[in-house]
Amino acid sequence: MPTQQGSPTVRRLRLGQELRFLRERRKLTGARAARDLGWSASKVSRIEAAKTMPSADDIKAMAKLYRVDGDKLDELVGLLRDAEQRGWWEDYEDSLPEEYTRFLGLEAEATYQRNWEPQAVPGLLQTEDYAREVVLATRGIARITHSGVRSRVEARLDRQKRVLHRSDPCRMSVVLDEAALMRRFGEPAVMREQMEHLLEISLLPHVSVHVLPLDALHPVNTGAFIHLKFTAFDDVVYLEQLYTAHFVDDLERVAGYESAFDHIRSEALDVDESRVLIQRKAMLWRR
Repeated sequence: MPTQQGSPTVRRLRLGQELRFLRERRKLTGARAARDLGWSASKVSRIEAAKTMPSADDIKAMAKLYRVDGDKLDELVGLLRDAEQRGWWEDYEDSLPEEYTRFLGLEAEATYQRNWEPQAVPGLLQTEDYAREVVLATRGIARITHSGVRSRVEARLDRQKRVLHRSDPCRMSVVLDEAALMRRFGEPAVMREQMEHLLEISLLPHVSVHVLPLDALHPVNTGAFIHLKFTAFDDVVYLEQLYTAHFVDDLERVAGYESAFDHIRSEALDVDESRVLIQRKAMLWRR
């Protein structure tokens, strides 16, 4: 099983946050820091937002301006070194949307994730055939090539291996709408296999699967979202639409999504009742 590695995506974000904190501690605006460094204001802004990778010389120049000691400089250089590493998801970046690869980089270091999914079985819990049918369902709209379909499915399976089955997996809580178990992707045999796989995954000690029945009260009217929690980084919520995806990192809004998930889960079946319902759906797909 793969072990968890420090995610370069998270290191880049942490490096940017550290540099912004050090600048603000010196009571310098971004424009003033850029002027003193002889840079453009956009360069400082992009480094702090993790949109541009600084060089080691850039780090040293900023550390000198912000008057940091040798230990702190070593920490910043260490973050830069880790940020320059290549993540497994970058092997698929030619076929995956940019925001999704960023999500994979964040997920690689998450310690807990909460996933609400009203339409389909979440990617981490999909079988290969089901995943292929889900990708094919959007192929005509998103204009994905045959090789693109194959690459996206391979990326999804690789993600499962590296997130669900690593030696120190993150805890995962999923709430599925019952409709997601009834919406057909592919032949009935694909759906039956998916239901059986879902039952197997739900038995993993770090995974809990809940189903929100169709006849239950729906406490929050919201689309799918994934809430990622970290030990040394602020929580992030990932939202995905047809053509775009974006992240919510405002603390108040993230807390709102956390409350929304808790409300949805409170109306869902418990894990044992959910397994019974999933098993019933598997039997229906045998017909």
